[in-house]
This record gives sequence, C-alpha cells and structure tokens, in this order.
Amino acid sequence: MIRIRFADGGATLETDRIRHEALNTPVINKGSAWSAEEREELGLLGLLPCHVSTIEEQLARVYRNYQQRKDDLDRYLYLTDLQDRNETLFYRLLLEHITEMMPIVYTPEVGVACQRYSHLFHRPRGLFIDYPHRDQIETMLRAWPLAEHTRAIVVTDGERILGLGDQGIGGMGIPIGKLTLYTLCAGIHPATTLPIVLDVGTNNPALLNDPLYLGWRHERVRGEEYDEFIEQFVTAVEKVFPNVLLQWEDFAKDNARRLLDRYRDRILSFNDDIQGTGAVTLAGWLAAVEISGVPLAEQRIVMLGAGSAATGIADQIVAVMVEAGIPLEQARRTIWLIDSRDLVHTRRTGLEEAKMVYAQPYEALEGWAREGDGPFTLYEVVAHVRPTCLIGTSAQPGAFDERTVREMARHVERPVIFPLSNPTSKSEAVPVDLIAWTEGRALVATGSPFEPVVYGGRTYVIGQCNNVFIFPGVGLGVLAVNARRVSDAMFVAAARALSVFSPARQDPTASLYPSLTGVRDVSRAVAQAVAAEAVRSGLAAPLSADEQAARIAATMWTPAYPRVRKMS
Repeated sequence: MIRIRFADGGATLETDRIRHEALNTPVINKGSAWSAEEREELGLLGLLPCHVSTIEEQLARVYRNYQQRKDDLDRYLYLTDLQDRNETLFYRLLLEHITEMMPIVYTPEVGVACQRYSHLFHRPRGLFIDYPHRDQIETMLRAWPLAEHTRAIVVTDGERILGLGDQGIGGMGIPIGKLTLYTLCAGIHPATTLPIVLDVGTNNPALLNDPLYLGWRHERVRGEEYDEFIEQFVTAVEKVFPNVLLQWEDFAKDNARRLLDRYRDRILSFNDDIQGTGAVTLAGWLAAVEISGVPLAEQRIVMLGAGSAATGIADQIVAVMVEAGIPLEQARRTIWLIDSRDLVHTRRTGLEEAKMVYAQPYEALEGWAREGDGPFTLYEVVAHVRPTCLIGTSAQPGAFDERTVREMARHVERPVIFPLSNPTSKSEAVPVDLIAWTEGRALVATGSPFEPVVYGGRTYVIGQCNNVFIFPGVGLGVLAVNARRVSDAMFVAAARALSVFSPARQDPTASLYPSLTGVRDVSRAVAQAVAAEAVRSGLAAPLSADEQAARIAATMWTPAYPRVRKMS
C-alpha cells in the first residue's frame, strides 16, 4: 500500500513496500538519493552503492546519458525508462530542459512507434479498456495500481491521432504524453493521473494484418454498439472515480463533438481538440488583434478546414465578440469556413450542426467573380472576403500558397496567418514564406515548431500555437477548486489569461506565444482564471481569490524528493 498526502506543492509518502519494492515503485523511488536513514528504515542497505547522491548529481548523470542517444526514438525510450524507474527525477530533468525535451516526450510519431516496444516498459503504462471485455470495465478501472489517488484521466479511442490517423491501441502514446504535460506544466502529481485507450478495434489495414499488433483484431465498432460501450465506460468512471477530470482526446470528428455534448453536463470533462485548441488559438488571435489595431467588429476570419478543431476555434472567437457587445449572428457572419467539399454556405446540404451555424448566406456570394464552376476555392474566398485572419486546420501542406497570401496582404496591413496543422509536414505554409510574401508584415503562429525567420535584416520569432499553454492549467484550476463541470466560459477566461503573456505585445517581431520555459507561470495564471470563473458561475463552492490561489499552489507538485516513511 502507498499513502500519499499532498500539501503546498509537495507530497508526503508512506509505504509498506520495502527493499526492492521501494526501488521498483517509480512514484517513490529515489535511486541513489535514498538517505542513510531511509536506507536503514526501509531495508535498502546493500542494495545501493554507498554514496548518497543529491538530485543535482543525478540530473547531471542522466542528462549526460540522454545526450549520448543517437536519435529521437532512442531518446524517447531512454526517457520512458527513466520515468518507469524514478518519476521525480524524470520530471525534474524535463523541467530543467523543457524546450529541448518536450518535443521528445510529446511527439506523436515517436509515442506511437514506441508501442511496438511495449515489452520494454517496466510497469503498466495505462489502461487498455477493450470492447470484448465491455462487461468488466469497472473491474479494469479498479485494477489501476493507484486508483484511489486518480484525479485526472486522458482517454482516446486511437482513431484520429493528429496527422497519423487510426493507430488503434498505438494511440496510447497520446494520453501518456498529455498527462506527462499535466504534471510537467501544471504540477498535477503523476500518481493522480491515468491514461486510457478504449480499444474498439481499428480500420487500419496495416495493424489488422500485423501479426505483432497487440490490440483487438477487429474493424472498429460503430453506431449503437459504440455508443453503448462509451456509456458503459462513463458509467464505470462515475462509480470508480466520482471526482475525476476526464479529457477526451483524439476522437474522430464524427464522435468528438457528439461525445463532448453528450457528457459535458454529466461529468467533469472537456475535449482538448475542440476547446483547448479553440482557447490557445483565441489567445494568439487576441494578441494579434491588439497589435493589428483592427477592431473586433471589423474582423473577417477565413478558416481552411472545418472539423472539430476549426469549429471549436470559431465558437470561442464568436464568444469573445458577443462579450464585446457584437450581436451573435453578426459575430458568426465574420467566420468563413471552407471544408473538404466547398465553402460552408446556406445552399449546402447535409452540414453538421456545428458547421451549419457558420453557413454564409448564398445570396451574398452570387456576385462573386469565379475562376470556374466548381466549389469555391480558397483564393476566391480570400479575394472577395479580404480576411484580416487566415487559419488552417486542413492538414493540406502548401494550401496557403503565394498567390493567396499576397492577395490577402494587398488588403490588410498586418495579416494574421495561423497554419495550425501538424505535424510539420502537414502545415498549410511555412513561416519563412509567409514572412517573405507579406514583406514582413504578417503575424504568424503555427501548430508545429519552426525556427525563427530572418527577413529584411530582422529576426521574427515564430510562436507555436500549442495546447500545452491551456489544458494543463485548465485541469489545475478545476481540480484545485473541485469544480463540478467545465464550461466554455472557462476556456475563454483561460485564453485571456494566456494572451497577456504574448511577447509580441511589446515587440512586433517577437512570438505571439510565450516561451516554454515559463509554462508553469502560464499554467498558474490560466488555473487562476479558470478557478475564478468556476466560482463566479456557481460551478464551484464560494472561495475568495486568496483561497483559490492557495488551493492552486497546494495542488501544484514540484519534483523534489519527499521523506518516505515505512507504515507502522
């Protein structure tokens, strides 16, 4: 048994595990840093070298070993092995080298590839809730070794792993990576986090035909059977983890918003692909709007891609406009969505509800000069709408071409251009081109990391529109004040808090987003904004601002070795 008590950013641990068990429990293990007193009390004498290391000595050693790894996959495996042995040292190392290591611990290609090496992991990496055992979901949840401490769950069904598509149970790399960022960026204690994959089969023929694939070899369950399975899962979560925060992650567009809408008022949950992406984009957009000087009422936003991420962004932009006094329908008409078929307009049939509210009146398009009789092209939309902002969530590399961007820049002094698709190979444009095509006037943010751009003797730092600036802080805020639900207003509050940190507000060549080195300060500010909104809206108990701040501070864990005592 392990007892963990959290207070003031730290943890006190008590355990009845002795000798090798203490060394093999990652949340407890200190490696060579066990003190002389602890070695004596826990029966570790003789199991460790004589020297008692400081954590600084250990950090120097593991970082040197990390630097000797030959590629990102090898580095990922090394860090995973460290996480499996000593979580405190793992998170301390990441904090010390966050800019260098975050792409390693949260790169989907690497995480998915490493599922092939799952036999190398020394402990369960998460829970695999499979459809054939759907009547035993509660039993599976209770099997998690630290179930009694669980506060945060990230769950996926592996169908839409960023630009990689259907990865089956290989999608486990995403919940593991997301929860690693909860701990790294917002101090959510790793012992309270639980990654889950819902194994409902896969439609990826490479996996179905792979004799080494470890998941359920079956085409994906759909329709009523799928919905019943999700209901069984949610019901079991409510029973086993009644106060948990559940984050829906990388579900396909046909399920993502539907599941969010179905369960958001029933359990404490949100969808990062919809709400988190919306909030982090909104934050950068708010900073860009202030820099550009174009009033909210005069904004015109064209979005290439109209999936759950795009409509999530649109919803939050509209929410800010409505807060500013712009009528709802007028605010919606500022958004122009282009999906894989055409511009979203009122003569389109079969539109999903999330898109339908943004359908532009077809009558307003009838006078447009066209270059053909087919669907409206991005260039045609840009030429007629003259957008102040162009956002891409289409995963179409090069879609923001020179002709289109130059046309946009002819009509806007500071064009705001966000090619957000990732990984890098899917980006709608690369920053070096966007800066050149707009003569250095564009305000650019990307979904993937890019190097700074040198143009006209100036260096432009490219901000990454990274959800890591939002979702860990949202989780911290709702958990700290025990919020009952996660509301859209909390994400708008989170976006406003993040926007304040934009370096571009002071320097026009600086990034629209802050450096990762300050992500814990950002997460704390986001958490405070979310907590305040939860209290204001009645979704949390009445707490003063000082009480909210104290709870947030107490919830944020700092990776330092606690004193471990043997239970009497």
